[in-house]
Amino acid sequence: MVIITDKPKKVLVIGSGPIVIGQAAEFDYAGTQACKSLREEGVITVLVNSNPATIMTDPGIADRVYIEPLTVEVLERIIEREKPDGILPTLGGQTGLNLAVALADAGVLERHNVGLLGTPLETIRRSEDRDYFRTFLHEINEPEPENISVNTIEEALAAAKEMGLPLVVRPAYTLGGSGGGIANTQEEFETFARTGLAASPISQVLLERSLVGWKEIEYEVMRDSADNCITICNMENLDPMGVHTGDSIVVAPSQTLSDHEYHMLRTASLKIIRGLGIEGGCNVQFALQPHPRVSKALGQEWFPESPYYVIEVNPRVSRSSALASKATGYPIARVAAKIAVGKKLDEIENAVTKQTTAAFEPALDYCVLKIPRWPFDKFPHGDRRTTTQMKATGEVMVIERSFEAALQKGARSLELSGHNLLWENPEWRSEGELSLDRLPLNQVGTLSDMLPEQVRDLRHDWGLRPVYKTVDTCAAEFEAVTPYYYSTYDEENEALPLEGKKALVIGSGPIRIGQGIEFDYCSVHAATALSEAGVRSIMVNSNPETVSTDFDTSDRLYFEPLDEESVRDILENEDVDNVFPPSVVQFGGQTAIDLSQSLARAGMPILGSSAEAIDMAADREKFEDFLSRLGIPQPPGAAVTSVEEALKVAQNIGYPSVVRPSYVIGGRSMEIVQNATELIHYLTAAVELAPDKPVLIDRYLEGKECEVDAICDGVNVLIPGIMEHVERAGVHSGDSMAIYPSLNLSAREIETIVDYTTRIGLALGVRGLMNVQFVIHGGAAYRSPMTPQDNSEPTTVYIIEVNPRGSRTIPFISKLTGVPVAKLATRVMLGETLKDQGYPGGLWPEQDLVGVKAPVFSMAKLVGVDWHLGPEMKSTGEVMGVDRDFQKALTKALLAANLNLKPGTGVLLSIADQHKAEAVSLVRNLADAGCLLYATEGTAAMISAMGLPVNMTTKKLSEGHPNVVDVIEDSSVSAVVNTISGSPEVMRDGFYIRRAAVEKHIPCFTSMDTAYGQNRRPIT
Repeated sequence: MVIITDKPKKVLVIGSGPIVIGQAAEFDYAGTQACKSLREEGVITVLVNSNPATIMTDPGIADRVYIEPLTVEVLERIIEREKPDGILPTLGGQTGLNLAVALADAGVLERHNVGLLGTPLETIRRSEDRDYFRTFLHEINEPEPENISVNTIEEALAAAKEMGLPLVVRPAYTLGGSGGGIANTQEEFETFARTGLAASPISQVLLERSLVGWKEIEYEVMRDSADNCITICNMENLDPMGVHTGDSIVVAPSQTLSDHEYHMLRTASLKIIRGLGIEGGCNVQFALQPHPRVSKALGQEWFPESPYYVIEVNPRVSRSSALASKATGYPIARVAAKIAVGKKLDEIENAVTKQTTAAFEPALDYCVLKIPRWPFDKFPHGDRRTTTQMKATGEVMVIERSFEAALQKGARSLELSGHNLLWENPEWRSEGELSLDRLPLNQVGTLSDMLPEQVRDLRHDWGLRPVYKTVDTCAAEFEAVTPYYYSTYDEENEALPLEGKKALVIGSGPIRIGQGIEFDYCSVHAATALSEAGVRSIMVNSNPETVSTDFDTSDRLYFEPLDEESVRDILENEDVDNVFPPSVVQFGGQTAIDLSQSLARAGMPILGSSAEAIDMAADREKFEDFLSRLGIPQPPGAAVTSVEEALKVAQNIGYPSVVRPSYVIGGRSMEIVQNATELIHYLTAAVELAPDKPVLIDRYLEGKECEVDAICDGVNVLIPGIMEHVERAGVHSGDSMAIYPSLNLSAREIETIVDYTTRIGLALGVRGLMNVQFVIHGGAAYRSPMTPQDNSEPTTVYIIEVNPRGSRTIPFISKLTGVPVAKLATRVMLGETLKDQGYPGGLWPEQDLVGVKAPVFSMAKLVGVDWHLGPEMKSTGEVMGVDRDFQKALTKALLAANLNLKPGTGVLLSIADQHKAEAVSLVRNLADAGCLLYATEGTAAMISAMGLPVNMTTKKLSEGHPNVVDVIEDSSVSAVVNTISGSPEVMRDGFYIRRAAVEKHIPCFTSMDTAYGQNRRPIT
């Protein structure tokens, strides 16, 4: 193993890849902060990541940036080219750690004389491999619950028989508890043992005595090479053991520990990090014995040998590290990066105070609460029970003077569309569900059914106006240079208005499906552009994972809920002589754009596009009239507020129809209905019909979908590039593969797209950004993208929708074209023209690059959710493949998204009747590539008729075994192509096929277009 003794000159930083449940924006924050920190030390940084939506993959964050798949083969090529002295894998989550081990096992580190920084390889193995970890804890005499690690299902069954149930199943080297769970019955145990072994890269699971009900406590610890250690923060999970920490409400500092318990666990944490030899940050998780009354109520009849047990160690920065950093003001990733290149804690300046060093343990004179944000508003039929497998897509953080006040503020921060934390549905309240169900709270975060502005006015009438307090790492012992603020009800206000010209950037809040890290990317660019223009940037956000809530991203940061009450209070706090700073609402997704109307009503200025322009694009009837005046076509349809209206509109425009609510993001509750029965079911089950909540009904036009992000300054409109979707219309744009530059558009269609975009931007009065989505309908090439391109047949370009704000494709198109879209738009909002900034109007020249954006899903974590592609977005993140050639870019994107299929492997095909004709070429290409074909009955008949060999799965699920799911579970196939049919029985079997593929961690394609890629080239 290569040992680095001197300060490295060049370091390779491994990113964490796409956003998935269990590994989200916290690693963009950590990687960005670390790269800045290393560059401060004069170290050349090389960054590799596959996620285009991050700040860390922006030019200028690292000296060299590679947006490439995170595989051993790709990393070795980069190492061979860049010749780094060391690799820093501890900032890339579980992905980074696993890659470090894989690089060592493949001999790459030895071959290229590269060492690991921060956490030694042996430490990673000791922490992640359950056998090694158990041995380590015995060596340092730290207690662990009774456990055994196994590598086969036979070993697991034997161990369970010996230990008895319940048992906790913990797979090794996995993320967010993937594949594991708490087994109370033999059936549950066998399921978790199989999924856990499949999820673990080393096919190992730990079977552990259940400590469900015990307190779960975390310590965030830091150590340098001189063995100096500090604890940065201790955190108490409100949910007891048995609930993944990512799904638990967490409070810092701990609220129920005695002084003896606090120091007992602190001592153990320091002992563990020293024993492991970690240089940098580390998270240690403990189970602490509850009160004897609780143990008795839980039926725990055994007598533990210790008052606490060590559960696990993360030898890297983590989700908890981001929370601890933002909660204390101590920049963990920044300090860890400096330690990794040789600095000691007492040599590192505290960047917040500029007076103390990183050797000072932070002090908190407030209470911090983290509450998870689950996706069950989007997937109401998913299994909502909280277990050891994480399900939350994001989280919010709030700061207050007391726990009770923090809980109230946290409920507002979650943005639950008027619902309380219990979701006001008694059917969803059962034992083991989302954590606040166990608290005696009925209407958390709401005063009444009053409108938010009425509540705010009432509070002000009572004399309840908030003041703002400082987060400074030191409980006011030293003056903070770069502080951030939280509101509370007190006397002294520590946040006096900033002097000079300023603007408030409204962030996007917790990460959720449909509103992810790309909006944080935009917010950060807006803050930077404001500062470069001499405007003081003020950021408000509630998300602790993000770069936007880093201490030095903006001139001032408010950690607050993103609702009207909080935003108006902040604006009033920044008021000077009755002049409010303008708000930037274009970069915070639907969250920020929704605030535009209430801010305008309150007389608060908005930077850029007016509230009227925003409303014009969002209100269906207004927008329809607007496009009609411009002579620009859109699919026929209307907004309805009753079932009667809906049936009449659908009959007039014809089926199939697309139905969706107004003012939503991510295709929330959007469906394609085939007939009146499906429409009635949708209107009675999926949405709430009311005069102020119209449902939009459009004629579904199957065709090619395209989109553009554009900047309008009132005179010119700049279009950086046109993105063409692989999947035809009907699949949400966030779940589609997108290609730049467009490959299959005629010159006339491109000209039409540019013309429509320009006319809409100017007529709508856009100042800043807008995203326009199109569908091209008509002509054989667009009825079925798999048929040969024929531009001679006439087509029509329709407008699907216009959003006068940033979109999820901004980072993708910015990085491919080199056009800094968010920064240009911010300067336009400030009054500069595009020409002032050196950019003309029209379509920006195509670059000599091809980029493919591919979605990434987290459905293995969401039990009971069907993830077939449709009009409602389901992906949690994205990757990008870039090359000079389309096929190479596509291959990289598929590899990064884990959708690559190797020739010669088994493929299961279950093709709906309406897709069989266009599947013929795909089937033949798969056979030519040496793939073994398995198929359901109807598809097998088609393949046999083609004269190709096929293995038919004869039994349907209802007919016993062996059946179609067995082929997946016994590893006969390594990919599935399963397109959707409307038949209830087929849909049911299809659901189980797709779920089996997800849980087996193999690619599953539900769209013919995705399976083909594009240009009729197969995925092989």
